Amino acid sequence: MTISYTLKVAEARFGGFSGLLLRWRGSIYKLLYKEFLLFIILYALLSITYRLLLTQEQRYVYAQVARYCNRSADLIPLSFVLGFYVTLVVNRWWAQYTSIPLPDQLMCVISASVHGVDQHGRLLRRTLIRYANLASVLVLRSVSTRVLKRFPTMEHVVYAGFMSQEERKKFESLKSDFNKYWVPCVWFTNLAAQARRDGRIRDDIALCLLLEELNKYRAKCSMLFHYDWISIPLVYTQVVTIAVYSFFALSLVGRQFVEPEPGAAKPWQPLEPGQEPGPALGDLDMYVPLTTLLQFFFYAGWLKVAEQIINPFGEDDDDFETNQLIDRNLQVSLLSVDDMYQNLPPVEKDPYWDEGSAQPPYTAATVAESLRPSFLGSTFNLRVSDDPEQSLQVEASPESAPPVSAAQTPLLSRFLGAGAPSPAVSLRNFGRARGPPRTPHLLRFREEEDGDPEAADCIEEAVAGSGDQTQEL
Repeated sequence: MTISYTLKVAEARFGGFSGLLLRWRGSIYKLLYKEFLLFIILYALLSITYRLLLTQEQRYVYAQVARYCNRSADLIPLSFVLGFYVTLVVNRWWAQYTSIPLPDQLMCVISASVHGVDQHGRLLRRTLIRYANLASVLVLRSVSTRVLKRFPTMEHVVYAGFMSQEERKKFESLKSDFNKYWVPCVWFTNLAAQARRDGRIRDDIALCLLLEELNKYRAKCSMLFHYDWISIPLVYTQVVTIAVYSFFALSLVGRQFVEPEPGAAKPWQPLEPGQEPGPALGDLDMYVPLTTLLQFFFYAGWLKVAEQIINPFGEDDDDFETNQLIDRNLQVSLLSVDDMYQNLPPVEKDPYWDEGSAQPPYTAATVAESLRPSFLGSTFNLRVSDDPEQSLQVEASPESAPPVSAAQTPLLSRFLGAGAPSPAVSLRNFGRARGPPRTPHLLRFREEEDGDPEAADCIEEAVAGSGDQTQEL
């Protein structure tokens, strides 16, 4: 079954993830312990062979090989290759889950569109939704090992109630070399068209809506089948697997402790002519390579994650519960189109009928949340200027934009003076005949009903003065 730990991480607290490390089902320990033990055993065998079985000359050759393997292991871009691959696999895994067909939207449309409280109307609704569930069962049998073990033959599908014997005969009489999961969808469309002709579906709009929902349902079945058909390119999976295995094959030899070369100087001794440096400080004789084992645990575990979720329709701990999905879909869909058809509770006034602002009650555990102020926007508490002139409403004429003043161009105002206008020239003014300068645009100010008209007169005089300065220039 799928391992869920959502409730355990509902709150971020001290040691929140630490409690999850002790779980076994669905854990990385269960996936990786065999490979981890094999790596430890091989490392121990090589270490014992080097320390006890080799001669001095053989140790020298082994030390050269170990140093070469250690340098070569660092040349493999393992983090980049493995990280990109796992990201691709995780995105594909979630996309496959969202492609699982669910009949929730379709059953609501059937219940609202196919009418009739008699036996024939009930039969139509149940048959339509059964065809939809049959299509999902057929496609899940093609991609999920769990579902195939549950329904190994079409006789098991008939016995489970998804298909009748006559429907099975018609299904098997259709000769095709390809998967026939789409056949129940065609039966659905033909039956819906017949219901429209009989008046069970009252208008073409309802029929169109019903067929649109069916097409969405069928598209998910098709996408699920194509995800199973088109895998991640095998070359990419092989590259990642070879990169991980090669890295740790080199690490088995390269991360072994080897003695320094004869004649090498100690780290605390000065080098003599022709003498090579010895091992650096910190290269201790670690019988248990902790950092190497951690590196194996992380990288090999990363590869195991991709191996587990690259096909989520298997029988791993975290694979999709497809059989439970089939049970749920059939139960809720039949309940929706049959027992709940026109079975409505009486319409009553809600408790807030006479209240202007509805306020649902809180429990004692959540009453503190009601005291928090509502979020009204990030600029709601922004302090604005108290100057009334900054709040004056101004409307610009759409004919032309206001001229750029020298106050807006501080660099040019150093040369032209504080009151000089900007010498900016529009490209559309080139080629025009020289003449008296154009009258600057006058802004139209809208006075408030309770505003000060003298302020608007002062602003108009200032604009007129700037026009005189432009003529003098």
